[in-house]
Amino acid sequence: MASLMIQGCGSDVGKSILVAGLCRLFANRGLRVRPIKPQNMSNNAAVTADGGEIGRAQALQAMACRVPPTVDMNPVLLKPQSDVGAQVIVRGKRLGNQQASTYQGNKGALLDVVLESFHRLEGESDLVLVEGAGSPAEINLRANDIANMGFARAANVPVALVGDIDRGHVIAAVVGAHAVLDAADRAMIHGFIINKFRGDPALFVDGRTEIVRRTGWRDFGMVPWLAAARRLPAEDAVVLQAESQSVKKTFKVVALLLPHIANFDDFDPLRADPHLAFMYVTPGMAVPGDTDVLIIPGTKTTLGDLAFLRQQGWDIDIAAHLRRGGRVLGICGGLQMLGKRIADPDGIEGAPATADGLGYLDLETLLTADKVLCPVTGRLSDGGAPFQGYEMHVGRTTGPALARPFAILDEGRADGATSGNGRVAGTYVHGLLQSGAARAAIFGVGAPARDHQFAVDALLDEIASALEQALDVPALAALAGVRLP
Repeated sequence: MASLMIQGCGSDVGKSILVAGLCRLFANRGLRVRPIKPQNMSNNAAVTADGGEIGRAQALQAMACRVPPTVDMNPVLLKPQSDVGAQVIVRGKRLGNQQASTYQGNKGALLDVVLESFHRLEGESDLVLVEGAGSPAEINLRANDIANMGFARAANVPVALVGDIDRGHVIAAVVGAHAVLDAADRAMIHGFIINKFRGDPALFVDGRTEIVRRTGWRDFGMVPWLAAARRLPAEDAVVLQAESQSVKKTFKVVALLLPHIANFDDFDPLRADPHLAFMYVTPGMAVPGDTDVLIIPGTKTTLGDLAFLRQQGWDIDIAAHLRRGGRVLGICGGLQMLGKRIADPDGIEGAPATADGLGYLDLETLLTADKVLCPVTGRLSDGGAPFQGYEMHVGRTTGPALARPFAILDEGRADGATSGNGRVAGTYVHGLLQSGAARAAIFGVGAPARDHQFAVDALLDEIASALEQALDVPALAALAGVRLP
């Protein structure tokens, strides 16, 4: 079957967006396309229809293919909980927590799982596009590798290597990868793509020629800086630091940039909404005094990030914000923080611990090993605006505040809670802000806009069109072994 793997000279070189764009490009050519990333590391995850979770980038790539996301598209997902440990998700289900050193020694056993998912996707498609992780040039991680060359060689998938010229030293990055790879790994790479170029392409013709001369690899093209990519859901929270400020508008919404923020694409619709000025409050900043709505986002470690929130003095800022008449919305872990108490007796997030919450909602949360993963649809309790989204959380929340739910799900179940004065609310539902009607109802400004997914779909077509112009598409198709219609 036809397949092609996109690997990179490092993290954040644009692999995810290129794969998404190529998925849409080949889908627009009439092919049945499926994405897969054998191993991903991200706290920005999506829920599949069958109740699993995968990296957000693979959900976007599935959307680019115009198919529902499945757990096979990201069979191994690592969700960092500390600098040296992560929650391990295998085929959408939580396997447990492992230290990085332990996982590095054990991950080779997951290769069969990854290959099984890959072959299942092969069986339902004309083309499988594979995204690598990090860089194959990290040869210190080559033993037991399932993310780059370990997978490529086991599945016999040809590779195109991506270099990011925006960060500089791209010639050294591509040529250096060629130099450090062993002969068998090097043979899997058939060409390179230069990504994120700004300016006159003629200025880098000699550079591309030199890479070809030094490596013998084919030049598949040079992709310009894609402004549309900044408006697609991001997978790495690092990019949020650079987006903490927003243009001046009349209604300000801010979200706390917690260390282990999760599912931060919840806020992409706010960044794009013409009625809202959205920004992140980053560590060291105070909550702006002119904030209208403050959001406490989802997090991978509720207790740890609650402690960080207090260390930053944001609890004091929240109290002042409410005294000024502002509103607060907690999403998932943010909902749990707004309650009176959070208990983790079994050490789900780390060492067993219990902490007082912020106390604005009469709720208590008990963290448990079982994880809720399910798509949901429903309506807001206040006004009935419809939405769709998903739940992804550990813990069970109880308390009198649940008698004033934030929303009613279509299955008849209540979600979240609202304070008696209506100025503090929380929900377990991620993705509900995608709904234009829900945004208008929650923030009380502007007429209901289009749902955000329509804007994302248009951006995917825009990126696919740019790749058609920038890349040698027939050569990539030939490498993959697919016949273009």
